[in-house]
Amino acid sequence: MTTTSAYDVLERILVEGFATGDDGIVDKVCAPDLVEHQFGLAGTGEEARTRLRAAIREVHAMMPDVVYTIEDSVTVGDTVWARARARGTATGSFFGPPSGRPVDIALFEVARVRDGLLVEHWGCPDRFALLAQTGVLDQLR
Repeated sequence: MTTTSAYDVLERILVEGFATGDDGIVDKVCAPDLVEHQFGLAGTGEEARTRLRAAIREVHAMMPDVVYTIEDSVTVGDTVWARARARGTATGSFFGPPSGRPVDIALFEVARVRDGLLVEHWGCPDRFALLAQTGVLDQLR
């Protein structure tokens, strides 16, 4: 483990990347051989990094005021398990026009770090809550 902990790396991606829309964070904290397991982002190497950059831009465009908070975490060796929240307002388009509704979703994250760089990630954002809170599910009724 280096002086940059797994927790620090995960927090940087959420706070400096997703919350600001700055996809340049990927080049700063993700290893070239990143393995991403999250549904919709899964891939290895540059494919994973490209998908992560796109997700950062898309989430920020949908909720430019989003704030990420890590509420609980456990770090063992080079891996952090975290329960976090993303809170913001759906002022950007998401499966249709902006709803303007508040969003508060749970995130469950597992990140493995080597030499201060993210090498493997599993993420489980509560996508169902996101669909419900933005009004997308209302359109299906």
